[in-house]
Amino acid sequence: MIWGTNEKRDMKHLDWVLLIAMILVIGFGALNIYSTTHTASGIYFVKYQLIWAALGLGLVAFLIFTGYGTLRHFSPIIYWASVALLLFNDVTSRAVKGANSWIKVGSRAIEPGEFVKIGLTLMLARTIEDMEGEVNDFKHMLKLAVYTIIPMFLIIIQPNLGLTMICFFIAFGILFISGIDLKVIYWGIAAAVPTCILIWFSGLLKSYQKDRIISFLNPEAYKQDIGFQLYHSIVGIGSGGIFGKGFLQGQMISNGFIPEVHTDFIFASVGEEWGLIGAIFLILLYSIIILRLVKRAKETPNTMGRLVCIGVASSLLFSVMQNIGMTVGIMPIAGITLPFMSYGGSSMLANMIAVGLALSLSMRKNTINF
Repeated sequence: MIWGTNEKRDMKHLDWVLLIAMILVIGFGALNIYSTTHTASGIYFVKYQLIWAALGLGLVAFLIFTGYGTLRHFSPIIYWASVALLLFNDVTSRAVKGANSWIKVGSRAIEPGEFVKIGLTLMLARTIEDMEGEVNDFKHMLKLAVYTIIPMFLIIIQPNLGLTMICFFIAFGILFISGIDLKVIYWGIAAAVPTCILIWFSGLLKSYQKDRIISFLNPEAYKQDIGFQLYHSIVGIGSGGIFGKGFLQGQMISNGFIPEVHTDFIFASVGEEWGLIGAIFLILLYSIIILRLVKRAKETPNTMGRLVCIGVASSLLFSVMQNIGMTVGIMPIAGITLPFMSYGGSSMLANMIAVGLALSLSMRKNTINF
C-alpha cells in the first residue's frame, strides 16, 4: 500500500539526521575509494560506487513512501526469496578467492548474502509481532531459531564467516530486545563454543581463512605472508598521526602495500590520509546513525518497526566494530565490509535498503490497519 491521505502526515517523522549522516559517510567513502584507486583505475571504482549510492537513495525514497502494511505483507516473500537466492548461489556459483559468495550477472556480480540480512531482519521482526512478543514460548523460540539457522547455514558453507556472524548478531539484537530469557542466551553462547570448534575442524573453512583469523594475534610475525595486509594496515593507520598525511598522499596506499584497500580495508586509507581526526569524524557519523536507529526503535509503537530498527542497528554496529577492529589488529580478519564506505554494490545497496526500511517502518507513529 503506497501512502494514503493519513500516512502523508507521518512525513514530519522522517529522521533527517539519520539520513544525512548516512549520506555523509557515503560521500567520505567515495573520497577514500578514489584516493585508493585513482592511480591505477582513474574514476572507475568511485563512479560505480556513486551509481550504486544514487540507486540506493532512490530505493530509500521508494521505501519511505511505501506503506507499513505493504512492507509487512512482503516480509516472508523477501525472506524466502533471499534464501532461494542463497541456495541458487551455493549450488551454481564458482569460487571467487576461495568462497562461493557471488552470482555473476553479465560483467558484474552480486553477493546474495548481503541481501539475506534484510530478509532475516524483516522475517524475525514480523514473526515476533505475530507472536505478540511471546518469544519465550518453546514453539515460538524453535520457529525463530529455524528462520535464523537456515540462512546462516547456507552462508557458512560458502564459506563466508563474516556474513554468518552478522546474521547471528542481527538475531541476537532482535531477540534480546524482545525479552528472550537470559538463560537461553547463556545456553546459546555455550553452544556457540563447540559449534565454532566443529566448524574449525570440519573443513568448511579454507586454510587461508584460518590463517587470516590467527594472523591478527601477531601480525608482525606474519608480515611477509598471511599478515602482510594487516601489518601494513596498522603501519599506515599509525603513520597518519593526528591530522593525517593529506588527501591522495597515503604511501601505504599508493605503493600497494595494502592489497584491495578500497574494499574491506578502506579504514586504513582513512587513518593514513585523514589521521585520528578523520577516524574520529567517521566513528562519530556511525555513532549518530546507530544511536538514531536505537532512538527510532524506542519511539516506534509497533513491534515490527521497533525490531527492524534494532536489527539494522545490530548489523551496522557489529560490521563497524569488526571491520575497524580487524584493520587495527584487535579483531580477526573476517571479510566484513565497512558499511557505506567499502567499495561494492551489494554491500552498499543492502545497507541502504536496510536503513530505508528502518526509516519507513519507524515513521508510522500509529500502526496502519490493512
